[in-house]
This record gives sequence, C-alpha cells and structure tokens, in this order.
Amino acid sequence: MSESLRSTPLLGEHQVLKAKLVPYAGYEMPVQYPTGIQAEHQAVREAAGLFDVSHMGEVYVDGADALKLVQTIAVNDASTLEVGQAQYSAMCAEDGTVVDDLLVYRVGKSRYLLVVNAANRDSDVAWIREHGKGMRVKIHDQSDETGLVALQGPAAQRILEPLTDLDLDEVGFYRFGFGRVMGVESLVARTGYTGEDGFEVYHPAGRSVDVWRGILDQGKDEGLIPAGLGARDTLRLEVGYPLYGNDLDREHSALESALGWVVKLDKKKGFVGREALAEQKEAGIPRRLTGIRLTERGFPRPGYPVVVGGEEVGTVTSGTLSPTLNAGIALARLPAELAKPDTEVAVRIRNRDVPGIVQRPPFYEDGSLRR
Repeated sequence: MSESLRSTPLLGEHQVLKAKLVPYAGYEMPVQYPTGIQAEHQAVREAAGLFDVSHMGEVYVDGADALKLVQTIAVNDASTLEVGQAQYSAMCAEDGTVVDDLLVYRVGKSRYLLVVNAANRDSDVAWIREHGKGMRVKIHDQSDETGLVALQGPAAQRILEPLTDLDLDEVGFYRFGFGRVMGVESLVARTGYTGEDGFEVYHPAGRSVDVWRGILDQGKDEGLIPAGLGARDTLRLEVGYPLYGNDLDREHSALESALGWVVKLDKKKGFVGREALAEQKEAGIPRRLTGIRLTERGFPRPGYPVVVGGEEVGTVTSGTLSPTLNAGIALARLPAELAKPDTEVAVRIRNRDVPGIVQRPPFYEDGSLRR
C-alpha cells in the first residue's frame, strides 16, 4: 500500500483478521475478509455484520449561528431537528450540483455534528469554513480523533444491549444518545446504510480496538462477523442508497440525483444552490437517477450503457449482482421520460444487451430496519 494512504485506528485488527485491504477514499480499508463478500452480506441480512467506518469525516459546528450555517450549506431543514435527532441531507454548489451528501446531528442547543464522506472531507471542511465566515460559529474537524463502527443486522440490538448503559429502545430511527459502550464514552446512533436495523458507535479513536473487539466477542454466538466495503456496497445498492462519486457528483443536480425528497425549497432564507434548483424544478428535470432490475442474468457495472431499441440513452452509476435477490440491479441516469417504473430498458454488458425494467428503489424491502 502507498505510504500516502491514511489508516483508521483499526488497521491492525483488519490485518490480524487477514482482510483484503484496498485504497478507498484516501484510506487503506478492508474490502472483504476471508469469509467473502457473499457471506458478509448474508450475515448482515440474517444476523449481523460489523463495519469499520472510521474513515468518515466528523465536523462539529458550535455557536450562536450554528443553525444558520447548517441551514445555509445544507438543503434539508435542520430547524426541525430536536436535540438527539439526525437527518440525511446534502450540500450543493450554486449551480445545484452536489458537493456531498451528509448526516446532520443536533447534539446540543447550538451544536451540530456533520458527518461527511471521507473522500470529500478536506474539501467539505473548507466549504463549511468558507460559508461560516462572518458568522458566530466555531468549526472543529474531529475526524482524526473519532473512531466509528457500524453494527448492522437484525441481531444488532441484542448484541449491543449488554455492552452499553443506553436504553436502546429509546434510540429510534434517526435518533441518537450519549452513553458508554464497552465502558467508552460514545455517541450511539440508529441510522444505517444497509436497510437493516443497526447502530453507529462514535467514540474516541484511541479506544476503537476495545470497542471493535468487545462487539465482535459479544456477537459471536449471534452470528456476527466483520464485514468490509464489498458487502457494504451490495447491501446499500439493494436498498437504493446513493454513493458519492458514483451516483452523486458535481456534474448533476440534487434533483437529478433523486435527492428531491430532502431538498426544502421553501426553507426560510434559502440555501446555497436553492435558486438553481428552483429554476430546474420549474423548467423540468431533464434526467433522473433511478433503479434498473435486470430480467435476465447479468452483472451491471458502473459506466455500462443503458440502451433502448439499441440506442444508448443513459449510464449505470452503480451496479451489482444482488446476493439476496440473485438478480442484476443498478442505479442509472436516464432521460426523465424513460425513468418511469416498468419502462423496458437494457444494460449493455460485454456487447450483449441484457433486458431489464426501471424499478424505483428499494429493490429489497424485507429488512429489519425500524422506522
């Protein structure tokens, strides 16, 4: 591995577990363990998997204008958040294209935690600081000091309960609380990226090994195994969650990228990119990110053409052969008129046009996620 790659506090644990390590978002990360992606995926769907997601960025915004700054840079309406509540959102540029998607946690009356993607961490922090100029805020990038593991699967609560002093029944979907996990002061959230129930445990980076080992040991009789980026990708695709760099980028607007449900155009005082998005909504959205499910066997991959009547009409942004559904599934950008459910399309795979239909995600709806 390149010496320029960052590492999470759990790199040594992954090496001991003989994980296959790959460069990802500037970090050396486990893509899979000897169990393999299929087994890790299945464990999360049926029992539980534990992911190292310490590469994510954690940025705290404090001060009298903390809400004002969050409202300025994020498209969702953070004014609706109670302390202890989180929301999914996105940051847009003036032209409405997506700078990053993120989670916004309201951790205090005038204190917010923004969780951003690892690949965009440095540019996101700069973006937040730039828009915070002149405001009464303090911005703290705590990414290097923060460890983060995600325990996902139907057995997640049973595994975590004996290890924490938090009442997990009180931590609802997109809620969080502060407590101890393995005796370590932590923020425990219930959001997830897999379609299954589960928890994210934010903790001091120096205690990551204790938290990781403790959860794995507690869950071994429940079928818990460590899971890598490969399974994380197939799991998120089955429920249609986007990935920045694939499905979200600076080339397409939030409305074109299926984020209209979090774009609050009527938010007081607006936000960066609002005018461009409002204009696009009024004029009509030309292309949309949507789902495709193949009706014959095939493995759609990012960059593969989507075709109708032999003509290329769009592009796969994310794709896989679903381990749960045993079918090819994809997210793709299509002209708006072709992005309607049940539209017949095909994905060109190695010069063969494999037929499929447009299906709005999620592709998999039988997860244990508590909403």
